[in-house]
Amino acid sequence: MTDPLADLVAAGVSIWLDDLSRERLTSGSLRDLVAHQHVSGVTTNPSIFAKAIGAGQAYEAQLADLAARGADIGEALREMTTWDVRAACDVLRPVYDATDGVDGRVSIEVDARLANDAAGMIAEARSLWWSVDRPNLFIKIPATPAGLPAITACLAEGISVNVTLIFSLTRYEQVMHAWLDGIQRAQAAGLPLARLDSVASFFVSRVDTEADRRLDAQGTHEARALRGRVAVANARLAYARFEEVTSTPRWAALAAAGARAQRPLWASTSTKDPAYPDTKYVAELVAAGTVNTMPEATLRAIADHGVIGSDAIAGTRDDARLVLDELAAAGVDYDDVVATLEREGVAAFDKAWSDLAAQLRTRLQATARTSADG
Repeated sequence: MTDPLADLVAAGVSIWLDDLSRERLTSGSLRDLVAHQHVSGVTTNPSIFAKAIGAGQAYEAQLADLAARGADIGEALREMTTWDVRAACDVLRPVYDATDGVDGRVSIEVDARLANDAAGMIAEARSLWWSVDRPNLFIKIPATPAGLPAITACLAEGISVNVTLIFSLTRYEQVMHAWLDGIQRAQAAGLPLARLDSVASFFVSRVDTEADRRLDAQGTHEARALRGRVAVANARLAYARFEEVTSTPRWAALAAAGARAQRPLWASTSTKDPAYPDTKYVAELVAAGTVNTMPEATLRAIADHGVIGSDAIAGTRDDARLVLDELAAAGVDYDDVVATLEREGVAAFDKAWSDLAAQLRTRLQATARTSADG
């Protein structure tokens, strides 16, 4: 019997689950995935919480308590999401301890409405770090222009950070320099570096969705030949940038002081186009020292029929660069593709959070009325 998930781990890839809910926690589903499916971390985002809390019956008891004491929407959202993340941190704590803090991490995102407010994100990160109060927590900060100084400031205070919504190579370089600045400031402040960690979440499949749409509009044979190739090429070039940054004397000095590299994390790895293999954004991005966070459906697809090699990125830099050159020659503006994705990503998380708040307000009001009638 083959075990493609074990092959993925053997190749140096950490498998994280891109999902969390109260039901997953109380049913033992998460614990089972950790024990039997090689899951070693969890990522969340506003859309995941909107789906979980919006439909989940396991939240009813907490909703009743929140309604009984007249909690406002902000407080209710904070308490419900941090409860789930704190519990997930406890499930993953043995992994964190066994890997000396490399894995076993759980991520929670700052309020999506603060994506363009550096001071607000820093304050939110501090509050979440205090509220969850677990060493294996990651605070997710979006890679917006305002997010860059927030990344540095949080790391400088000893707060581990998952940088999210990275689409462009230029932004990724800025993220890595923000990370290095934060680690250097933490070192100057005398903070221990060994457990101060960070990952950079580089989004993959959404790049193909947007690029393919524009290539289809071009309608040429050359454009059609590029469908489904841009996202992987973009991620492989990002990995090359990571290798460059972690080969500098600046990084070598920090590593010698005990710092850990900011691992590339491949996010948005479920296949959006049914014409593509459902394992595409996992199998084609295998490289040691990376993380792949995936929804359970993708995890199951890999377990069922994934074919995992030892390294899918080494030696691909020139070919990946050629894909982006061909994209430009086909009339598609790469810079506009990734800028659009960043803008739409921030807006989508903002909307998910706002929709969740509206839905939660309705449920709290209904719970309060039921209690009053009872």
